[in-house]
Amino acid sequence: MTRPTRRRPAYKAMIVAPQPEASEAGLMALEAGGNALDAVIACALTQGVVDPAMCGLGGLGSLQIFDPGSGRNLVFDGLSTCPAAATPDMWQGIFERECSDGYGYVLAGNVNELGHTAVTTPGIVRVFGEAHHAFGRLPWAELFGPAVGFAEEGWIIRPHVASMFALNEVGVGRLPYIRKLALTPDGRQLYLRPDGTPKKLGDGVRNPDLAGTLRGLARDGAESFYTGEIARRIADDMAQGGGLMTLSDLAGYKTQRKAPLTIDYRGRTIATPPPPAGGIYVAQILRVLERFDLTALDHNGADYIAILAEAMKIAGGDKDRFIGDPDFVAPPLDRLLSDAYADTCATRIRGGVKTPLARVTGDSKHTTTVSCIDADGMVATLTHTNGVPSGVIPPGLGFMLNGAMNWYDPRPGHAGSIAPGKRRFSSMTPTIVFEDGKPVFTLGAPGGAWIGPAIVQVLLNVLDWGMPIAEAVSAPRFSATSDAIDISNRIPRSVQKGLEARGYAVQRSPLSYPFAAPHGITCWDGVLEGGADPQRDGYAAGLV
Repeated sequence: MTRPTRRRPAYKAMIVAPQPEASEAGLMALEAGGNALDAVIACALTQGVVDPAMCGLGGLGSLQIFDPGSGRNLVFDGLSTCPAAATPDMWQGIFERECSDGYGYVLAGNVNELGHTAVTTPGIVRVFGEAHHAFGRLPWAELFGPAVGFAEEGWIIRPHVASMFALNEVGVGRLPYIRKLALTPDGRQLYLRPDGTPKKLGDGVRNPDLAGTLRGLARDGAESFYTGEIARRIADDMAQGGGLMTLSDLAGYKTQRKAPLTIDYRGRTIATPPPPAGGIYVAQILRVLERFDLTALDHNGADYIAILAEAMKIAGGDKDRFIGDPDFVAPPLDRLLSDAYADTCATRIRGGVKTPLARVTGDSKHTTTVSCIDADGMVATLTHTNGVPSGVIPPGLGFMLNGAMNWYDPRPGHAGSIAPGKRRFSSMTPTIVFEDGKPVFTLGAPGGAWIGPAIVQVLLNVLDWGMPIAEAVSAPRFSATSDAIDISNRIPRSVQKGLEARGYAVQRSPLSYPFAAPHGITCWDGVLEGGADPQRDGYAAGLV
């Protein structure tokens, strides 16, 4: 018998996201004549409806866009800022420990994670507005239709949403999600069953308040979120709840437009968002790994994992020490990305030196992503989040505000310490790969501290190992965000034993697809292919 012939549709454009409703929304924008940026915004607005604790209007994010018409490659930094009322030492006396996965800090009373004091000034709506003004094609109001429809008509709890609603992160130092969902009357009505438990798989959610908020934004523009009626209602609720953020913080919020941080890796250019976003972590690891012949090793074998884990720990330690808001602490990027430093790090790894990455004991998985390549070659990739969601839903607005004060180090004098107006380091790393000046690959991931390790592994899977993107994002992963190496349950026990024989503590996850959730699109020789990590519920949607 002859082998079946593989038939691939000739897609003109493609979008990929972790939620099926969001992929649908992005595809609708493409079908209506929108470009990649329009599709990403329509998709992201819908994500805020159907993944309400992960992301939304009250969140933050990082958007990278390449516009072939102008040749511009820009990053829109919409990371949230610390409210003006915050002071560097205000929580110093209630610090208990770091979260064991390196994502946040544990304080007495959880004031940095739950409730109004946890909220930072959100930036994502301003990113949407400014990016659309600069690059959008469809009218602004048309981008809201799918999100309004899902909010008003309802959507069903999917497997990943159900798992997040039931999530209990006490073991790593964060609160169970039920505390967030139950904080406000609106949250209890939207997301809890009558018996007080979180809604479960197949339950429906209707959110007419959010539909009204989205209609207002569609009509009045993004500015209404920061200086209009929405802003006033947020500020009033913050004042009544004893929060730090004020109307002045909202009105004064500004996005930052930046050139991406770029490095060469084996003849291709990797473009990632600069600090305080997570591109430096990925770039530094790749600079070190370029000094190794990785494909001479067994993929995901013990030697391979050990090399990557050491590079992750080196970059993780440097991130903790040096990377914060560049407006407050200048990051030593030239040194961290230099040939000399990469050579030194590679020599240490070859010599068997184990870099310590201890956490003080005694970016959250709560994030989402979307990427699109359109028929003209425009690429837009966005990662956005509520951070560790605060649980605060201002009455009648229908969306949850971020809890990103959890990201700030309550100890003064550190790169990530609290300061008014400061952006905190975020692992979010929406990435574009260029070959001979043309984009060939875009990639993003949710997953908190695990985003960087996942992005690196998928880049290697595609660029070094030649995997198709669907295979690359679903291959078993591992992570080293502390002294221990976390491995997927699909990595063989023999490999675990090999790592333990080398002196590593290894933690096996019971999950088949843990450690972030990368989603990407490749465009080799003009052929679009998408890959959605199987641990989430989304897919890649193509425009034929």
